[in-house]
Amino acid sequence: MIKTDELRGIIAKNGLSQSDVAIKIGITPKTFYEKMKNGVFGSDEIQIMINELHIEDPVSIFFANE
Repeated sequence: MIKTDELRGIIAKNGLSQSDVAIKIGITPKTFYEKMKNGVFGSDEIQIMINELHIEDPVSIFFANE
């Protein structure tokens, strides 16, 4: 399960909106919001977010055991 609150914080820390991130990973903002709500992203999308948002510890965010 993805820690969406932490991901939102990282997005904000990078000065981006969720819509900006959606465009970067190649999906619509509406689809991004749905994926955030469900806590599920594809591996390609996760990799782009790790790179674009400079996430240093992706395991704690994208592969949380909660």
